[in-house]
Amino acid sequence: MRRGSNPCGGMYLSVVFCSLLSGLILCSLRVTATQQPRHPPNRIAVVGAGIGGTSAAYFLRQKFGKDVQIDIFEKGDVGGRLATIEIEENQYEVGGSVIHPLHLHMKSFVKDLGLSTCTLSANLLKIYNGDEFIFQESEWFLINFIKNLWNYGLNFLRRYMWVEDLLDKFMRIYRYQTFDYSFSTTESLLHAMAGDDFVSKLNMSIEEEMQNYGFTQKFIDEMVVPVMRFNYGQGVEMNAFVGAISYAWTESGVWAVAGGNKLVCNGLLNAAKAQLIQGTVTSLQEKVHSTKSGNTVKMYEISYVTDTGPGLDLYDIVVIATPLNKKLSNIEFVGFDPPIETLPEPYHQMVTTFVHGRINTSFFGCSTPCQFPLSDILTTENPKLFIHSISTASPVNPVPESDASKSVGLRVWKIFSPEVLTDEQLHQLFESYYAVKARSWLAYPRYSSPEKIPPIKLHRAIYYLNGIERAASAMEMSAISAKNVALLSYHQWYGKDDHIDQQDLAERLKSEL
Repeated sequence: MRRGSNPCGGMYLSVVFCSLLSGLILCSLRVTATQQPRHPPNRIAVVGAGIGGTSAAYFLRQKFGKDVQIDIFEKGDVGGRLATIEIEENQYEVGGSVIHPLHLHMKSFVKDLGLSTCTLSANLLKIYNGDEFIFQESEWFLINFIKNLWNYGLNFLRRYMWVEDLLDKFMRIYRYQTFDYSFSTTESLLHAMAGDDFVSKLNMSIEEEMQNYGFTQKFIDEMVVPVMRFNYGQGVEMNAFVGAISYAWTESGVWAVAGGNKLVCNGLLNAAKAQLIQGTVTSLQEKVHSTKSGNTVKMYEISYVTDTGPGLDLYDIVVIATPLNKKLSNIEFVGFDPPIETLPEPYHQMVTTFVHGRINTSFFGCSTPCQFPLSDILTTENPKLFIHSISTASPVNPVPESDASKSVGLRVWKIFSPEVLTDEQLHQLFESYYAVKARSWLAYPRYSSPEKIPPIKLHRAIYYLNGIERAASAMEMSAISAKNVALLSYHQWYGKDDHIDQQDLAERLKSEL
């Protein structure tokens, strides 16, 4: 008999093979049964229609598809802290005003929505300390170079390297989000961008950060403090991350959306095909809901009030895109264990005042007529100064300045101050004025260090978008957080843990490419 012709041996191998095959089939069936894709959510709620909420709705639509219903609750105007104010028949940005050239989400929004942009003119900067101008920018690069070298040594070159390093690390988040990676905490998001560097910045002030980097105190007091006062109405005690972002984003090339930055929010709302509910959300609680098939599911019941009366609706996922601060959104979270409470997040008041008038140059120690043009003036810390900055303002739909206005020095000025300006203060600042409009904002968090960052995930499927503001408040930070929340909620809904909180993403993506 030839080798291998034993019929008993052949039958034995066949049985083994069949058993293995059956086992593999059964195993495959079990895996398939346990990994059946979860049904998509039916309804998603977004609370807040600012840049964070509307961009969240936009990204949620991209991830969850066309069939999910997305409702956006907003008690005020769409745009939130992106808003305009009318003075002398023109609209001016009263909230978030400028966008950095490296803000890729905002650039993408404008392109996708078919909006137009305008590059903001770079006026000559002046720094005023309450007694005199300690720095005046020139139109000539060489003169500015010599001034910087004379006053601050190599600090301005050190600044360039510091900013370049910061932006290089910051830009990594766009790559991660392009590949759908998400993060369950703001700290893990910052760590993915820069390792311990960005996280450690939350635990020190911007003053300490810059001292450690080698900047002189003179440079910090005269060049950094005015920028912090201008952007956030606060000093160098702010956490180093928001301070660094604030300083890095004062680069040239900033732009805005023609017609007002709030147009982005309106466009995103429409592009997301979301339903706007003009009302105030009063409470949120988890409910067990019976389905048509007889099963039960856990959902979130949102109570709200509109002009037509109270309402109740159930949602699978809820995104909170408004600060959980009692003065800004007093939402009651009912029956959660552990409890979800309004977070102790104090917000900083900033007053924006627009004045159509002629500036009083003598207030700044300059004779009339002034030997140099006054346009953008930032201020240092000085108890007698009642403004943070004053600058010429351009309408959101730029119009040429009339020859008559130029000849008499009549312009619209934008002033940042900690309190509403009194008539006496306005008369000190202006020789004469013809229109005044002011808006008081709880504009951004009151920063300090160490900074405590709120959680992103408040409950099983409740996500808090605005917690990232404790790290830094800006349009682009809200858009980044919005995309992260959309990705995180999607991955957690479908159990895609391999795209949440992954380590060494920079190296992994580099090797994959």
